[in-house]
Amino acid sequence: MAEESTSRPIRVVFVCLGNICRSPMAERVAERAAADAGLTDVEFSSAGTISEEFDDPMDRRAAAVLEERGYRFHDHIARRITAAALESADLVVAMEDSHARSVLELALDPSKVSLLTDFDPVAEPGSGVPDPFFGSDGGFYDTLAAIEAAMPGLLERIRTL
Repeated sequence: MAEESTSRPIRVVFVCLGNICRSPMAERVAERAAADAGLTDVEFSSAGTISEEFDDPMDRRAAAVLEERGYRFHDHIARRITAAALESADLVVAMEDSHARSVLELALDPSKVSLLTDFDPVAEPGSGVPDPFFGSDGGFYDTLAAIEAAMPGLLERIRTL
């Protein structure tokens, strides 16, 4: 008789400030990158460190860039990160240092927290993913490029979990 598997998917949560631009973009890019790499037992999600954008959709400019590049872009509702979500995550990927500090205030194991740009070998250490919210529409392409550049390294890290 075969043993029943009790394993669960690897859980990766992306965190930014409001959960309407960077973290949902990273979630969708990671979904496709993992699928393209044959990593099927991974769940990606995203959340923000503040409640100001709670229940809002993804920023229209972020959604437009994702749609243009062929990523999933719909069905997003902003949410705030919780201690429970952090506890159940295997890896927490922050968009910038301030987000990492915010999640660590919730007594999270620091070994589970990384900056997304830590997975990009050419990114300046500690640089973080650029926040496009207050800039022009073009800034969303820069943000997407930074996210995409980190995906190979992120997938390598996920393979070790």
